[in-house]
Amino acid sequence: MTQMDMQPDDEKLGANAPGSDEVHPQGGIVSTKVRGSLQKDAPLDKLVWFKSGGRADYLFEPADTEDLTNFLGRLEEGTPVMALGLGSNLIIRDGGVPGVVVRLGKPFSSVEVRRDNVLECGGGAPGILVASSARDAGIAGLEFLRGIPGTVGGFVRMNGGAYGREVADILIDCDVVLPGGNCVNIPASDLNYTYRHSKLPPEAIVVSARFQGKEGDPGRINAEMNRIAEEREQSQPLRTKTGGSTFKNPEGQKAWKLVDEAGCRGLVMGDAQVSEKHTNFLINRGAATSADIEGLGEEVRRRVAGKSGVTLEWEIQRVGRP
Repeated sequence: MTQMDMQPDDEKLGANAPGSDEVHPQGGIVSTKVRGSLQKDAPLDKLVWFKSGGRADYLFEPADTEDLTNFLGRLEEGTPVMALGLGSNLIIRDGGVPGVVVRLGKPFSSVEVRRDNVLECGGGAPGILVASSARDAGIAGLEFLRGIPGTVGGFVRMNGGAYGREVADILIDCDVVLPGGNCVNIPASDLNYTYRHSKLPPEAIVVSARFQGKEGDPGRINAEMNRIAEEREQSQPLRTKTGGSTFKNPEGQKAWKLVDEAGCRGLVMGDAQVSEKHTNFLINRGAATSADIEGLGEEVRRRVAGKSGVTLEWEIQRVGRP
């Protein structure tokens, strides 16, 4: 589309793919014909757990799936799109995020109980809401979601897991909006789940998912959820500006133990620190930049590799311009 083709309520923007070094030479068209909220040059730091990072070129909070598909359908091909959930597993780099950040808010946060112990959940529903809704309906098998600090869209994409269970164990299928605005249904078997990974395209947005549970006793389910909550409280720095687990566990090993053995407990860079409570967590002590946090993580990776020969792989997503 040329400049002459643009409509009065469309805007031109340049583009780098979020979280990558790839450069998109073409620009993108962002239409303002939406029913939801569209904000230009939007701050993102308050929307992520680390409370750091730059701005989004555009932040879009769609009114519903139709609003989202129509909006994405009007974007010029190559315009970067990134989904944002609770921001619990994310470093937004200080230069901000190019293109469009899509945040699924209240319209995507529903959890509905279906027949045969199935829960249908919006992509913006928090894990704790899914687990609590399952408990109230006497549906077991989803208690572990109480321990995942994220939304359905995020943990479906990442095969989120905790306490011996993961999304691959319970997912039936999901509805996904692809670049270009097409909404498709993808069965769990087509996601090729591995540890903290699926084959979903980077710019695909999970708008809903269905999970399979089993009949259970609400009292026992609640007791297990309380156990998970207490264990998290005792072992993780939940009352700080932090993210989720920083590094993936290498095969047969624990990332926190490798970090500890490399002498990184309490390690500081700028105002970022390796948690003394749980060494697979980084924390913002108050005024850390995203560069501090990511740089600290890279220093930890360097020291672990030097000590044990293991190259830790990031679990936290790092997106945007440095």
